[in-house]
Amino acid sequence: MKFKIQREAFLKPLQQIIGVVERRQTLPVLGNVLVQATGQGLTLTATDLEVELVARVNLAVDAGGETTLPARKLLDICRTLPDEAWIEISVEQDRATVRSGKSRFTLATLPASDFPVVEELKSVQAFSFPQKELKELIERTHFSMAQQDVRYYLNGLMLELDKKGIRSVATDGHRLAMCELAAKTGITESQQVIVPRKGVQELLRLLESDEGEVEIQLGGNHIRINTLEIRFTSKLIDGRFPDYKRVMPKGGDKQIHADRGRLRQALARTSILSNEKYRGIRLSLDENILRIQAHNPEQEEAEEELEIQYGGETLEIGFNVTYLLDALGALPGEDVRIILSDANSSCLIEEGGSGHCKYVVMPMRL
Repeated sequence: MKFKIQREAFLKPLQQIIGVVERRQTLPVLGNVLVQATGQGLTLTATDLEVELVARVNLAVDAGGETTLPARKLLDICRTLPDEAWIEISVEQDRATVRSGKSRFTLATLPASDFPVVEELKSVQAFSFPQKELKELIERTHFSMAQQDVRYYLNGLMLELDKKGIRSVATDGHRLAMCELAAKTGITESQQVIVPRKGVQELLRLLESDEGEVEIQLGGNHIRINTLEIRFTSKLIDGRFPDYKRVMPKGGDKQIHADRGRLRQALARTSILSNEKYRGIRLSLDENILRIQAHNPEQEEAEEELEIQYGGETLEIGFNVTYLLDALGALPGEDVRIILSDANSSCLIEEGGSGHCKYVVMPMRL
């Protein structure tokens, strides 16, 4: 195998796939990148057995072949070479030589046959979706995923697809985030899949905020997303996601309308003196006035008063301020609506104008 490529053309795909290369892995070959050179160009593949990333580069190859090279060493070599340098890579037996200018590196290889690759998906469903909108959908919900919860199905993001559109839902048991977008998917039966946390984080890193479309394929155990440059494949979490529709508060008779930015700033300032472990704050509602209070074990206190639109009864309720800030940070638009029932019930946070993103936060006892 032999090919020559400009540094920038090689560096970008390496950076795109390096996120799934574990620093500590059970199989040595998982620390390598699979390099395949053919008449169609260059293909670079990395995997951690849960998520697989494949990058494609258009290139005229001198001699075809395939091997695996140490991923991080290869990336570091490319990163430290001068801008617009040319890199020549040739492989003979179990050694690869990387040349650029007067620099020469010899790397150990492992056989390409040892590298685990995901079999071709027997695609059950496939459709196209705007890349920018898919990225926004994930950005507005991913922070509510659980981390290392024994209920393993919470350690991921649920995507629900039906003929009307696509919906993303995440919950850690204390809060829930749900966002939906209308789209013609061509899907006849509603389907739910749970993408694991690692896959969600890689998607956020890879998806661009441009107008292009991505192809989404759903197999029995995998989801695959194709962009122009990258093919992302992830195993799905096998489990039943909670019925999020039952969690949505209904019949709340107390509505707050507020400026999202001002409310977020007031909560952020008050949170400075909240308990570092529990992050609890108290909201006190009166006619058109919201008081936000926090205190900590050092007997320090913070209080903010904010003008809002509210005409209900007086109410005191406690929340984890991080959960409120996350929801307000993810909401689009300038206005926010918060719907409450009583001091022991969850609140519903949504955009003032439309309700395509909804956030549920459980109250705290303070």
